[in-house]
This record gives sequence, C-alpha cells and structure tokens, in this order.
Amino acid sequence: MTIAAPFLLLNRTLLPVDEAGITPADRGFLLGDGLFETMRVSNGEVPLLDRHYQRLRHGCALLRLPPPALEDMRHDCHTLLEACTLHEGSIRFTLSRGPGPRGLTPPQTPQPTQLLTASPPPRTTLAPVRVRISTHRRDALSPLCQVKSLSVLPAILARLEAQEQGADDALMLNHHGSVTEASAATFLAHDGTQLITPPLHDGVLPGISRARLLEAGHCNERSLTNDALATLPAAWLVTALSLTPIIAIDDHPLPVWENETERLRQFLYGLS
Repeated sequence: MTIAAPFLLLNRTLLPVDEAGITPADRGFLLGDGLFETMRVSNGEVPLLDRHYQRLRHGCALLRLPPPALEDMRHDCHTLLEACTLHEGSIRFTLSRGPGPRGLTPPQTPQPTQLLTASPPPRTTLAPVRVRISTHRRDALSPLCQVKSLSVLPAILARLEAQEQGADDALMLNHHGSVTEASAATFLAHDGTQLITPPLHDGVLPGISRARLLEAGHCNERSLTNDALATLPAAWLVTALSLTPIIAIDDHPLPVWENETERLRQFLYGLS
C-alpha cells in the first residue's frame, strides 16, 4: 500500500495534508473541469517535467485555462519533494478552473486551483495483470482523448467492469472496434516481429513513456483490431511510473517475456 507524503502544495502554499481544503464551489470538484499530470520522481528530481508541462500546456489551451509557468512548477516540485524528503516515487500536479457560479458556464476570469501532491513508490513490484475488453468505448474524435482531463468516469466504469469480471484492468476499444488503451495506461504489444502501440488517431492519449519508446525506435504505431489481440504473443501496460506485463486478454493467455520486460524498464525508468 502506498502512503501519501505528509505535505502538499495548494495554490503554491506548503501545507500539512490534513490542513488543506478547497472551496465547495471549485469546478474541478463539482464538474471535473480541469487537468492533471502524474510524474515520476527519481533521485529527488522530476526528470521528465518538461514533457509533462508541454502536454499540460496543450490541455490548458484546449480547456481555455491559463497555464502555470514552467519555472513555477519546477520550483514547487522541488519545494514539495524537499519538504517530504522524497527521493523516489511520484508527484501529481492537479489544475482545476477554480471556483465559479452555479451551472456549466465558466467564470469569465478564472482563478485556477493548483494542487501538488507526492507519493512514495509502491513497496512491491506490480504483478502481471489480466485485462478484459471493455464495453465502454473511447471516442477517437473527441479532443479530450489528447489531454489528461479530470473527467475520467468512462475509464473508472471500464475498470470496475473488468474487476467485476475477475480481471485487473480494462482494455478499451474505439467506436470502430480498434484497440486504444487501458483505463489509465498505454497498451504496448509484440506482434512476433516488433513492438507496436495504437496510433493517436485511434483515440489514444499521447503518453510520455509512449512517446519516448517511439522516438527511440523501440516500437511503431499500428492499429489493432479486437480480433488481432488473440494472436499477440506478448503485451504490456505502460505509464509514466511503471511497465506491467499482461498475462491474459479475456480468455487469451500470454507469457511474460522477462528479458523484454527488463529491457523496457531499464530504458524507461533505469530499472530492471
């Protein structure tokens, strides 16, 4: 079980966790009106902060939110990690539109709420997972597929559905039947020849680890149909924090490719 760090930053103010609070009128709480980024902490630093910031800026432009300054984020991450004496783990930046009047229409001049929280790494290595094809679909035409929105109810429902069926996570298709991603992770697979991951235009979040694998030539983009899943020899779930082997997709068992798993973990996180 991962236990949260004792301090957080709320609107750039360092506070003990049990002293923090937001207004009941906050649109992030009421409407899911906001964004977040979860970032890996290594050696007391956030090594991929710039990449996460660029995705956050894109999301802010889509939601018409004023973005924070990169140097402010960098300073705040350092402040929180130092206060929590955290050297390894993760840090999450949450940005909501802040308080607003009743209803959907945002305030003309938003006063965003910023929340920065930190967590140590899990005490044990994540076990391989079983996934189920979800009945919930991702809308490949929605621009929200491209950002880390606070509105993640479809993913929550997909995860719950999978767990009710005895699996650990859900694999979501788009409305054309192409594979997109898991409820909160990039889908990475081996087709017997190369590593592949679904393309962004199928409704996939532009994951940070996903981009790094593509840039380094470790995998290629290719659309995958539901039927193709039964022919895959290996697959993984990938996030900014972890790479987890998949041991079954519905009733199709998969072996754990330990050497490939170690190679990918070493590239992404400096871990085997």
